[in-house]
Amino acid sequence: MTTLELNTASTATRRILLGDNLALLPTLPRGCARLAYIDPPFNTGKAQALISAKAVSVAADEGRSGFGGRRYRLDATGDEKRYDDAFDDYLGFLMPRVEAALPCLTADGSLFVHLDYREAHYVKVALDQLLGRRSFMNEIIWAYDYGGRSKSRWSAKHDTILWYALDPSRYVFDFEAMDRIPYMAPGLVGPEKAARGKTPTDVWWHTIVPPGGKERTGYPTQKPLGVLERFVKVHSEPGDVVLDFFAGSGTTGAAAARHGRGYVLIDQNPDAVAVMEARLGHPRD
Repeated sequence: MTTLELNTASTATRRILLGDNLALLPTLPRGCARLAYIDPPFNTGKAQALISAKAVSVAADEGRSGFGGRRYRLDATGDEKRYDDAFDDYLGFLMPRVEAALPCLTADGSLFVHLDYREAHYVKVALDQLLGRRSFMNEIIWAYDYGGRSKSRWSAKHDTILWYALDPSRYVFDFEAMDRIPYMAPGLVGPEKAARGKTPTDVWWHTIVPPGGKERTGYPTQKPLGVLERFVKVHSEPGDVVLDFFAGSGTTGAAAARHGRGYVLIDQNPDAVAVMEARLGHPRD
């Protein structure tokens, strides 16, 4: 099997790969990434729609912000692609891919798996078995307040992100790199602390990507750049490589590039790869 060549010593590693991650992950160099984040299909039982688009360069005060400060606009081509987000054996689909990715991580690397209420508990048990319960570090709740409200049950407005460290005694956690959030009662902590803000907990309040916002790429399950930036800044160091093998709209790559990291992004959907190429400003391998 041919091994993909990566410059893992610098942020020159910027790779977009089209194909099945189960086939591509074994071709990556061993220990090439310090951090892996994935946002796999949620097994919603529904079809997801992606409108095909092409990138058009625009003026500095227009469109979306891409890599290196370039500005672009995505114009719909009129083609709509759908894929089914339904699995009879979800763990049978996901876990071999996670296992194939583990050799790509450094010995002090971390894995983040982004899920929702449908599969989070099943995947946690499977990850405990694969990595060991000691490697489980945090369950992070990303809470948001957008969209409709159910009249028959409590409305689901959060996702679950599971953090595992390959070595629970040695991993990257840069406390000083955390962004700060406002105190809810700043008058109780004094002006100095109020001005600085407090560090986040394992519950993160962050809006989704607004449908009309400049960050929006058109990808149906796109995650906010602010959420990915937090992972990248705290759990990797400048010059590291970040791996995302369910890369979708390329938000992981955008966060990595913004903070001086390299990235390897894998997706088997050609339209997702086209979005990443436009957003990050370079073609796939």
